[in-house]
Amino acid sequence: MSRSVLYSASPLLASKTPVWRSKFIVAGIALAFGGLACRAAYIQVFGNDFFQRQGEVRFARTLELPAYRGRILDRNGLILASSVPAPSIWAIPEDVEASPRQRAELARLLVMPLAELTKKLSNEDKNFVWLKRQVDAPVAKQIAALGIKGVYERKEYKRQYPEGETAAHVVGFTNVEDRGQEGIELAFNKELAGKPGSRRVIKDRLGRVVEDMGEQVPPVEGQDIQLSLDSKVQFVAYQKLRDAVTQHKAKAGSVVVLDTITGEVLALANYPSYVPDRRQNLTGEQLRNRAITDTFEPGSTMKPITVGMALEAGRITPRTVIETGPGRFNIGGFTISDTHDYGRLTVEGVIQKSSNVGALKIAQKMTPHEMWDTYTALGYGQKPQIQFPGAVTGRLRPWKSWKPVEQATMSYGYGLSASLFQMAHSYTSFAHDGQVIPATMLKSSEPATGVKVFSADNARAVRQMLQMAAAPGGTGPLAQTIGYSVGGKSGTAHKQVGKGYASNKYRSWFTGMAPIESPRIIVAVMIDEPSAGQYYGGQVAAPVFSGVVQQTLRMMGVQPDISVTPQIVTQSVAESF
Repeated sequence: MSRSVLYSASPLLASKTPVWRSKFIVAGIALAFGGLACRAAYIQVFGNDFFQRQGEVRFARTLELPAYRGRILDRNGLILASSVPAPSIWAIPEDVEASPRQRAELARLLVMPLAELTKKLSNEDKNFVWLKRQVDAPVAKQIAALGIKGVYERKEYKRQYPEGETAAHVVGFTNVEDRGQEGIELAFNKELAGKPGSRRVIKDRLGRVVEDMGEQVPPVEGQDIQLSLDSKVQFVAYQKLRDAVTQHKAKAGSVVVLDTITGEVLALANYPSYVPDRRQNLTGEQLRNRAITDTFEPGSTMKPITVGMALEAGRITPRTVIETGPGRFNIGGFTISDTHDYGRLTVEGVIQKSSNVGALKIAQKMTPHEMWDTYTALGYGQKPQIQFPGAVTGRLRPWKSWKPVEQATMSYGYGLSASLFQMAHSYTSFAHDGQVIPATMLKSSEPATGVKVFSADNARAVRQMLQMAAAPGGTGPLAQTIGYSVGGKSGTAHKQVGKGYASNKYRSWFTGMAPIESPRIIVAVMIDEPSAGQYYGGQVAAPVFSGVVQQTLRMMGVQPDISVTPQIVTQSVAESF
């Protein structure tokens, strides 16, 4: 049954609708769809770059692919520093879901108080927080096994230093970001670090990678750096130094060993030291690379240089007689004294007996300008040209400002300052037949050539004087070794305190070379503030020199040049100034 519609019964249906209204509505709908189509075309085609960037800002990330840091090797290829995988643990606080047991276990694995872990995870406004950087791989596996939602790991590397405190001041260390902070790690950071790679990905809101974008840029691995250092020589030098500092209850000490042919640094040790990969509670005393960064008045170790420059200037010969009696000399209102009245000494005797009066009288035969030129040529007052951070200049005042008393005191090592490294380097002029050769921390097999300061004859003459100084009757007989001839000069300098000198604080030095006829190594030793009763360089520093020379030459395969019966030298004989 159908019902008929009565249009006349409904006013709305009975009214006539204008045709334009329906057309307007249809046109409006068509126009809206057209606008949407244009907007879609703009978004998808014409304005696509803007919206693509906005999407990438929210979901696309560039992940850094860390580069493997290069190794640091000694001259024989033994590892001094290397990197090992060490995952880092991080979290998204707002996403972390962990039971009390899981949190307690996570804190235990991270070696972290539970309260500290809770504090890190309590800030839900953060979407990233480090929990622990560079944990051991087994620990990372145990953390992953806990299955805590919102806790993740990132691949990183951690440095290891097999030689520990022995070579710490040479190798240095990196920070948690694997950037060099000290030593070779800092000096060659660019070469060691390499170049990180990158990976472009899309992440979801939970930080999970859901898609790779484009090609991955692989990291460029860091270069290996091979040093001139010999780890065996370094160990011997550190061991002998540590024992001497402990025995004499000293504040600190340093040793430098140089190859006289190539200029290579075979050892550079300081005590106290530290373990580079365990640096908690370190002090500045432990971190200081004293051999490079600290400067001192070198005392009597400068006397051979004073004699060398006077020989070169033609003012004296090794046999020239110098009157040193009565053991003291007044100049500029100051009295300069010797430990004994030596009377008349040859120039050789001045070095052998370490006469201050004899040294100043030799210096008076030269002008301040001549002395300054020689000191400068030997590297004093200049920053050492060595691939190492923190090397200091020392102090050498312009010659025009020298007073007569200052010229006199400089002749025996007061009034100027130098590092132990500078002192050792300047002695290459005697060991290398008059040439000061460049020093290097990198392995080199080529003989070095340098700047000629003394003639070969004068250099040999000074070496003979150094041999006399290190023999019985000299100031450093405890420097002697079995089978090898040695030569060197001890020094004992009062420490400067304020504007004066402390009467009971000393630095003890010994610098020398061996074998004396054809030197192969230079060894310089400094002991700071020995306080066990002995303080002369010939008593405190010379025995360290002897031990280092003895073992170093044997390890280098240098044939003994003398055959002697060992002589027992008492400590009372070993007096120097």
